Amino acid sequence: MRSHDETEEFDVPSAGSFGDDEITAQLFRSAFGASAASKSVTRRWRDMTPEQSQEVWGALFSWVRWLVATYQLTTSVVPDCWWRHPEIVAELYALHRAELASYTQDDPGFGPLAFHERLPHAVERLRMHTRTAGCVGLQAHKEPAPRILSGDDPDFVEWRKAAHQLVADF
Repeated sequence: MRSHDETEEFDVPSAGSFGDDEITAQLFRSAFGASAASKSVTRRWRDMTPEQSQEVWGALFSWVRWLVATYQLTTSVVPDCWWRHPEIVAELYALHRAELASYTQDDPGFGPLAFHERLPHAVERLRMHTRTAGCVGLQAHKEPAPRILSGDDPDFVEWRKAAHQLVADF
């Protein structure tokens, strides 16, 4: 049995030598800055060119296929028609990007743990989106009805003319 004197010593910064933000930045370095070697880009779907979209869809499909198989996700979490539901696609894309970001070269090992800590929350959101979509119960795809808000509603036109923030009178 090793004595305390024989154990390896680790230089762990104390809270007194660094602020909380600095400690967090050291522990989760990859979350605060992109690696110089990283060529991965996260894009908003609505800003993609057709070429970018095709590339992203291919990568996302491969990743979702891996995710479903690896974590044995049922159709109540990711339905077969997942790609036809924008809210499910958005959640899966965000999860895909988070998983990729958790394996950067500069990550000291906390990225994968953070991904797995977030995974159950994402699965619950996916389950809720899938339940709302209604495809699983029907055993067929149910086309979502898009809801488009009108920007020319007279009440909204009047509303947006005024400031609605609290004024610092105190």
